[in-house]
Amino acid sequence: MKNKIDALKQEISKQVIGHKEMIDALLIGLLSEGHILIEGVPGLAKTTAVNALSKSLGLSFHRVQFTADLLPSDILGAEVYHPKTESFELKRGPIFTHLLLADEINRASAKVQSALLEVMQEKQVTIGEETFKLEEPFMVLATQNPIDQEGTYSLPEAQLDRFMFKIIVGYNSETEEFEIAKKVANKSFALINEVLSPTELRAMQKEMQNIYIDDALTAYIVKLIFATRDPKAYGLEQLNDTIEFGASPRATIDLLKSAKASAYLRGKDAVTPIDIMLCVKNVLRHRIVLSYDALADDVNTDDVIDTIMQTLEMP
Repeated sequence: MKNKIDALKQEISKQVIGHKEMIDALLIGLLSEGHILIEGVPGLAKTTAVNALSKSLGLSFHRVQFTADLLPSDILGAEVYHPKTESFELKRGPIFTHLLLADEINRASAKVQSALLEVMQEKQVTIGEETFKLEEPFMVLATQNPIDQEGTYSLPEAQLDRFMFKIIVGYNSETEEFEIAKKVANKSFALINEVLSPTELRAMQKEMQNIYIDDALTAYIVKLIFATRDPKAYGLEQLNDTIEFGASPRATIDLLKSAKASAYLRGKDAVTPIDIMLCVKNVLRHRIVLSYDALADDVNTDDVIDTIMQTLEMP
């Protein structure tokens, strides 16, 4: 399947210049059946990447622009009453898709954000008294803008914990931006072709589950997570006053699954420490809650993760 993965990356790269780490993260999330939160300033091809991914896989794709006046029914759907027939008819919302892009998710209120809690965990939607299972694969990709503060609502921890990854997207290099400008000016972006069917994707997901991970690496993953909860017990006394709350058990599961997916993407049949290093920040950066003092000192979660990785011995 390595050739299929390379072909998939090549198709996405037709419209997304650079951002190889973001593309890899999207593919890891897709293989692991996890959701992804993408943070970056406007204009970095976040929406374009998700759209290109859906076209290259032949999957349905819906985009919802989150705003302050959005309602849960605008996402999930609702039962609509028809006076002529005196009956209710279900009108399905954009959630009924394979890939849902929740654009600028932090611009909607907590009530709207919570509408995604059930579907992200159970992959089902409850409307009225009926519950509907979503067609697989299903994946939520949410974006948020780090520079806008007014009119935004921070995602609660329960919501954040349902995202497998939080990836940070930066600016392109000068060379990449030069290429983007030329292609936009000449309207020369190539069309995306479907190179992988949903059936082949499901087969890849099953293959990925068979990737071997040694018990020593699994134990190391567990230690990493526990070190965020009780730093002192793992020789990290300096983080005692830095971390308010550590990562949840979902982080352990997601780090293990994403490490296996990373090994699969690299064409390996077993997880190595490299795969854990490639995924650990994406898995943990949104799950560690820092203390007020740490935030006042401009400490960020990536710094904390680096400290933990440098202290705990890699198998």
